Amino acid sequence: MTEEMNRINQKLKKDKKLLSIYFTAGYPNINDTVSIIKDLEKNDVDMIEIGLPFSDPLADGPTIQASSTQALKNGMTTEVLFTQLKDIRKSVNIPLIIMGYFNPMFQYGVEAFCEKCQEIGIDGLIIPDLPVDVYHEKYQAIFEKYGLINVFLITPQTSDDRIRYIDSISNGFIYMVSSASTTGAQSGFGEEQTQYFERIAKMNLNNPQIVGFGISNNETFTQATQYAKGAIIGSAFVKHVTNKGINSIDDFTKTILN
Repeated sequence: MTEEMNRINQKLKKDKKLLSIYFTAGYPNINDTVSIIKDLEKNDVDMIEIGLPFSDPLADGPTIQASSTQALKNGMTTEVLFTQLKDIRKSVNIPLIIMGYFNPMFQYGVEAFCEKCQEIGIDGLIIPDLPVDVYHEKYQAIFEKYGLINVFLITPQTSDDRIRYIDSISNGFIYMVSSASTTGAQSGFGEEQTQYFERIAKMNLNNPQIVGFGISNNETFTQATQYAKGAIIGSAFVKHVTNKGINSIDDFTKTILN
C-alpha cells in the first residue's frame, strides 16, 4: 500500500470537515467492536479510531479509562482485536486507526504488529507514549514498509520547533490536542484554546490538523473545525454508548453533524 493509496490521505483530500470517532475495542461488550465500526461508517463518520485498551492509559480521561478497564475485564487483547478485525475490509471502507500505548505493540513485536495491521487493512496508528525521536530513529522505516501512517499529538505547550519537526516526519495528519489535560468532553473552547488553534493555523504546516480532546457536540465541533481539517470525538461517544447502548449511534452522530 503506497502513501498515495492510504485511505487517510484520500480522506484528507476531500473538501469537507472530517469527523473522527474514537471508541474502546471490546466495550461495552467484547464482541461489539465490528458492529460499532459498521454503524459509525453508516452514519457518515469519516474516520474511526479503535482504542486498544491498556492498563495504564496516561492520556485518557476518566470516561475512556473506565471503558478500557471494562474492556480488559471483558477479555480484550491485541490478539482478540486482530481476530475481530480480520474481515473488516469486506464491509468497511473508511480509514481505521488503532490508538493504543506502545507497551502492547512492543510485547507483540513492532514489526509483527505493523504487518498484521497492513494485513487486516488498518491505515494508521496513534501511540501517545512513543516519543517522536524514538519513532523517527527506530520505527519509521517499519511503519512505512507496511503503509502505516503514524499520527503524532501536539498540545498548546508544544514548541514551534518541535511542531515543525513532527510535521517534517509526518505523512498524514497531526492530532492537535485542544488542551494540556486528559481527554474529556467540555462545553466550549476558551480564548486560550482559540489562540492556540490560530497559532497552529498560521504555521502553514504540510500536514492538516485534526483537533481532539473536549469535543462533544455541534458547537465544539464547529469551533474546532473553523481552524482545522476535522475533529475527533472520544469521551462523549463512549459516554453515549455507556448510557444508551450501541443501537443508538445514529442519534449521537446527528447531534454533532446537524
